[in-house]
Amino acid sequence: MHRKNIITRGKPMTETGKAIVLLHGRGGSAGDMLQVASKLWLDGFTILAPQATRNTWYPYSFLAPEEKNQPWLDSALQLLSDVEEESRKEGVSVDSLYFGGFSQGACLTLEYTARNAKKYGGILAFTGGLIGSTLNKNKYSGDFQGTRVFIGSGDPDSHVPVERVRETGSFLKSMNAAPSVHIYPGIDHTITDEEIMTVNQLFFH
Repeated sequence: MHRKNIITRGKPMTETGKAIVLLHGRGGSAGDMLQVASKLWLDGFTILAPQATRNTWYPYSFLAPEEKNQPWLDSALQLLSDVEEESRKEGVSVDSLYFGGFSQGACLTLEYTARNAKKYGGILAFTGGLIGSTLNKNKYSGDFQGTRVFIGSGDPDSHVPVERVRETGSFLKSMNAAPSVHIYPGIDHTITDEEIMTVNQLFFH
Protein backbone atom coordinates (compact mmCIF):
# COMPACT_ATOMS: atom_id res chain seq x y z
CA MET A 1 0.00 0.00 0.00
CA HIS A 2 1.60 3.22 -1.15
CA ARG A 3 0.08 6.14 0.74
CA LYS A 4 2.23 8.94 2.09
CA ASN A 5 0.14 9.14 5.29
CA ILE A 6 0.50 5.41 6.12
CA ILE A 7 3.70 3.87 7.47
CA THR A 8 4.04 0.16 6.69
CA ARG A 9 6.20 -2.50 8.29
CA GLY A 10 6.68 -6.15 7.43
CA LYS A 11 6.38 -7.86 4.07
CA PRO A 12 3.81 -6.68 1.51
CA MET A 13 0.23 -7.83 1.96
CA THR A 14 0.46 -9.75 -1.29
CA GLU A 15 2.98 -12.00 0.52
CA THR A 16 1.62 -12.11 4.08
CA GLY A 17 -2.10 -12.35 3.36
CA LYS A 18 -2.89 -10.71 6.72
CA ALA A 19 -2.68 -7.15 7.99
CA ILE A 20 -3.29 -5.02 11.05
CA VAL A 21 -4.22 -1.33 10.98
CA LEU A 22 -3.12 0.57 14.11
CA LEU A 23 -4.46 4.07 14.85
CA HIS A 24 -2.72 6.53 17.16
CA GLY A 25 -4.35 8.74 19.76
CA ARG A 26 -4.82 12.50 19.81
CA GLY A 27 -1.45 14.20 19.75
CA GLY A 28 0.26 10.90 18.99
CA SER A 29 1.81 9.55 15.84
CA ALA A 30 2.04 6.53 13.63
CA GLY A 31 5.44 5.93 15.19
CA ASP A 32 3.79 5.49 18.59
CA MET A 33 1.69 2.65 17.22
CA LEU A 34 4.72 1.01 15.61
CA GLN A 35 6.21 0.87 19.12
CA VAL A 36 3.03 -0.85 20.30
CA ALA A 37 3.25 -3.21 17.33
CA SER A 38 6.78 -4.18 18.36
CA LYS A 39 5.33 -5.63 21.59
CA LEU A 40 2.60 -7.60 19.84
CA TRP A 41 3.19 -11.05 18.36
CA LEU A 42 2.77 -9.94 14.77
CA ASP A 43 5.18 -12.21 12.92
CA GLY A 44 3.82 -12.71 9.43
CA PHE A 45 1.63 -9.60 9.49
CA THR A 46 1.79 -6.49 7.37
CA ILE A 47 1.52 -3.56 9.78
CA LEU A 48 -0.22 -0.38 8.62
CA ALA A 49 0.08 2.74 10.79
CA PRO A 50 -1.82 5.75 9.40
CA GLN A 51 -0.80 9.26 10.43
CA ALA A 52 -3.53 11.84 11.09
CA THR A 53 -3.17 15.41 9.87
CA ARG A 54 -1.81 17.53 12.74
CA ASN A 55 -1.81 14.38 14.88
CA THR A 56 -5.56 14.27 15.46
CA TRP A 57 -8.35 12.35 13.76
CA TYR A 58 -11.08 14.79 14.84
CA PRO A 59 -10.90 17.99 16.91
CA TYR A 60 -13.27 17.48 19.85
CA SER A 61 -13.95 14.77 22.39
CA PHE A 62 -15.46 11.54 21.10
CA LEU A 63 -18.38 12.34 23.41
CA ALA A 64 -19.14 15.65 21.66
CA PRO A 65 -22.16 15.86 19.36
CA GLU A 66 -21.00 14.10 16.20
CA GLU A 67 -21.64 17.10 13.96
CA LYS A 68 -18.99 19.07 15.88
CA ASN A 69 -16.35 16.61 14.73
CA GLN A 70 -17.29 16.85 11.07
CA PRO A 71 -15.98 16.76 8.41
CA TRP A 72 -12.86 15.32 10.08
CA LEU A 73 -14.61 12.23 11.45
CA ASP A 74 -16.10 11.28 8.09
CA SER A 75 -12.70 11.80 6.47
CA ALA A 76 -11.03 9.47 8.98
CA LEU A 77 -13.73 6.83 8.51
CA GLN A 78 -13.29 7.07 4.75
CA LEU A 79 -9.55 6.52 5.13
CA LEU A 80 -10.23 3.24 6.93
CA SER A 81 -12.74 2.23 4.28
CA ASP A 82 -10.11 2.89 1.62
CA VAL A 83 -7.51 0.89 3.56
CA GLU A 84 -9.91 -2.04 3.86
CA GLU A 85 -10.69 -1.95 0.15
CA GLU A 86 -7.03 -1.68 -0.86
CA SER A 87 -6.03 -4.51 1.48
CA ARG A 88 -8.66 -6.72 -0.11
CA LYS A 89 -7.26 -5.92 -3.55
CA GLU A 90 -3.83 -6.96 -2.29
CA GLY A 91 -5.05 -10.37 -1.19
CA VAL A 92 -6.07 -9.87 2.46
CA SER A 93 -9.48 -11.38 3.20
CA VAL A 94 -11.64 -9.57 5.75
CA ASP A 95 -11.16 -12.33 8.34
CA SER A 96 -7.40 -11.76 8.09
CA LEU A 97 -7.71 -7.99 8.60
CA TYR A 98 -7.34 -6.57 12.11
CA PHE A 99 -8.03 -3.05 13.37
CA GLY A 100 -6.64 -1.54 16.55
CA GLY A 101 -5.96 1.77 18.20
CA PHE A 102 -5.30 3.75 21.35
CA SER A 103 -7.58 6.43 22.84
CA GLN A 104 -8.90 8.54 19.95
CA GLY A 105 -7.61 5.84 17.61
CA ALA A 106 -9.45 3.18 19.65
CA CYS A 107 -12.69 5.15 19.38
CA LEU A 108 -12.21 5.47 15.63
CA THR A 109 -11.44 1.74 15.36
CA LEU A 110 -14.63 0.81 17.19
CA GLU A 111 -16.75 3.32 15.27
CA TYR A 112 -15.54 2.18 11.85
CA THR A 113 -15.88 -1.53 12.50
CA ALA A 114 -19.33 -1.15 14.10
CA ARG A 115 -20.56 0.84 11.10
CA ASN A 116 -19.23 -1.89 8.82
CA ALA A 117 -19.61 -5.02 10.92
CA LYS A 118 -18.41 -8.27 9.40
CA LYS A 119 -16.13 -11.17 10.35
CA TYR A 120 -12.84 -9.32 10.91
CA GLY A 121 -9.70 -11.02 12.15
CA GLY A 122 -9.94 -9.05 15.38
CA ILE A 123 -10.48 -5.62 16.93
CA LEU A 124 -8.14 -4.13 19.56
CA ALA A 125 -9.32 -1.03 21.44
CA PHE A 126 -6.91 0.30 24.04
CA THR A 127 -9.07 2.81 25.96
CA GLY A 128 -12.01 3.74 23.73
CA GLY A 129 -15.71 3.57 23.03
CA LEU A 130 -18.22 4.23 20.28
CA ILE A 131 -18.42 7.87 19.20
CA GLY A 132 -21.16 10.40 19.97
CA SER A 133 -22.79 12.29 22.83
CA THR A 134 -25.18 9.33 23.09
CA LEU A 135 -25.03 5.88 21.55
CA ASN A 136 -27.04 6.23 18.33
CA LYS A 137 -27.58 2.61 17.41
CA ASN A 138 -29.13 3.51 14.05
CA LYS A 139 -25.66 4.34 12.67
CA TYR A 140 -24.45 0.78 12.90
CA SER A 141 -25.10 -2.17 10.64
CA GLY A 142 -23.82 -5.59 9.73
CA ASP A 143 -22.97 -8.71 11.69
CA PHE A 144 -19.63 -9.35 13.39
CA GLN A 145 -20.14 -13.12 13.07
CA GLY A 146 -18.20 -13.83 16.23
CA THR A 147 -15.33 -11.38 15.70
CA ARG A 148 -13.22 -11.15 18.85
CA VAL A 149 -12.95 -7.65 20.32
CA PHE A 150 -10.64 -6.50 23.11
CA ILE A 151 -11.54 -3.28 24.94
CA GLY A 152 -9.32 -2.22 27.82
CA SER A 153 -9.60 0.93 29.94
CA GLY A 154 -8.74 2.40 33.31
CA ASP A 155 -11.34 3.32 35.90
CA PRO A 156 -11.55 6.21 36.18
CA ASP A 157 -10.06 7.45 32.91
CA SER A 158 -9.76 11.19 32.28
CA HIS A 159 -10.93 10.95 28.65
CA VAL A 160 -13.06 7.82 28.32
CA PRO A 161 -15.83 7.17 30.87
CA VAL A 162 -15.97 3.54 31.92
CA GLU A 163 -19.74 3.59 31.40
CA ARG A 164 -19.25 4.17 27.66
CA VAL A 165 -16.67 1.39 27.54
CA ARG A 166 -19.10 -1.09 29.05
CA GLU A 167 -21.99 0.19 26.93
CA THR A 168 -19.85 -0.27 23.82
CA GLY A 169 -18.98 -3.83 24.75
CA SER A 170 -22.64 -4.70 25.33
CA PHE A 171 -23.70 -3.15 22.04
CA LEU A 172 -21.02 -4.94 20.04
CA LYS A 173 -22.17 -8.20 21.60
CA SER A 174 -25.68 -7.45 20.32
CA MET A 175 -24.11 -7.26 16.85
CA ASN A 176 -22.70 -10.78 17.32
CA ALA A 177 -19.18 -9.75 18.28
CA ALA A 178 -17.34 -11.61 21.03
CA PRO A 179 -16.16 -8.71 23.22
CA SER A 180 -13.65 -9.09 26.01
CA VAL A 181 -13.89 -5.94 28.18
CA HIS A 182 -11.13 -5.38 30.72
CA ILE A 183 -11.41 -2.57 33.28
CA TYR A 184 -8.26 -1.75 35.26
CA PRO A 185 -8.77 0.26 38.47
CA GLY A 186 -6.43 3.21 38.85
CA ILE A 187 -4.27 2.89 35.73
CA ASP A 188 -3.17 5.94 33.77
CA HIS A 189 -4.34 6.86 30.27
CA THR A 190 -1.86 4.52 28.62
CA ILE A 191 -1.37 1.01 27.26
CA THR A 192 -0.16 -1.33 29.99
CA ASP A 193 2.01 -4.44 29.73
CA GLU A 194 -0.92 -6.44 31.11
CA GLU A 195 -3.12 -5.28 28.22
CA ILE A 196 -0.41 -6.17 25.70
CA MET A 197 -0.11 -9.67 27.14
CA THR A 198 -3.89 -10.14 27.19
CA VAL A 199 -4.16 -9.07 23.54
CA ASN A 200 -1.29 -11.32 22.49
CA GLN A 201 -2.92 -14.32 24.14
CA LEU A 202 -6.38 -13.46 22.80
CA PHE A 203 -5.40 -12.85 19.17
CA PHE A 204 -1.84 -13.79 18.30
CA HIS A 205 -0.80 -16.90 20.23
